Amino acid sequence: MSSEMYMLYGGILLPRETHSSESLEFAQGFSFKDDDVLLVTYPKSGTVWMQEILPLVLNGGDLTSILTIPNWDRVPWLQGKRFAVIVDQLTSPRALVTHFPYNFMPPSLHTSKAKVIYVMRNPKDVMVSSYYFHQMAAFVEDPGTFDEFMDKFLEGRVLFGKWTDHLKSWKQSKLGDRIMYITYEEMFKDLPEGLRNISDFLGRNLSEETIQKITEHCSFNSMKANNMSNFSLLPKTLMDFDKSPFLRKGVAGDWKKHFSSEQLARFTSVIRKELEGESFSLPWSLD
Repeated sequence: MSSEMYMLYGGILLPRETHSSESLEFAQGFSFKDDDVLLVTYPKSGTVWMQEILPLVLNGGDLTSILTIPNWDRVPWLQGKRFAVIVDQLTSPRALVTHFPYNFMPPSLHTSKAKVIYVMRNPKDVMVSSYYFHQMAAFVEDPGTFDEFMDKFLEGRVLFGKWTDHLKSWKQSKLGDRIMYITYEEMFKDLPEGLRNISDFLGRNLSEETIQKITEHCSFNSMKANNMSNFSLLPKTLMDFDKSPFLRKGVAGDWKKHFSSEQLARFTSVIRKELEGESFSLPWSLD
């Protein structure tokens, strides 16, 4: 692990590019408002997609914010360095985002009525997407071979720790009806239906016309063409699009082109073992 690039916090690795001890301290003391909405994802699970969707659901489909404000300021990162700078400029209801496990949340999340949307994605696709991200982003370590990266991923020697630990922490959260679980795959299969569910959960009662408008603007091609969403505003020293685009494919099931049968057997056996005895089941087949 490169200590120049990563810092260790509560046992998990974080990128120094976006986190500091000051930003982590600020997050711990942050006060959630009752109408805040917190988006939670493990990295590469559809975060940027939801950073496009949430503001539109909350503001009734007004496109101004997604066309004029970069996504990292539109739905800012709870523990990130920019959070303290930007959060007070947001109008309520605010959409915020984190990759953190549940046990890292500030006390105010538990005492407020803020709602949480947890987006899950098939861990095999998460790993493939993460592998490509590590090739193009300069502030994370080179992934090595696909096989080497799989070892790191399964052992949690990657940013934000083990996928299974992250999922378990949020599945065991005591948030009751304040948390909604949705999968990348169900949104990919039927985005309008996903939007209706999110809208209902947030009490927004969006019209069918607004749902269709948001669907159109949150398509992969629309987002890829939106400079406020595709990370093209960042310098090449941070992300090298010649190596791989940030918004690479936006599909479900791409893992099938990457895993050998041996790798698949190893991956699924580790994930199964990690989730043994849990009260929830995964929404996808692991094989």
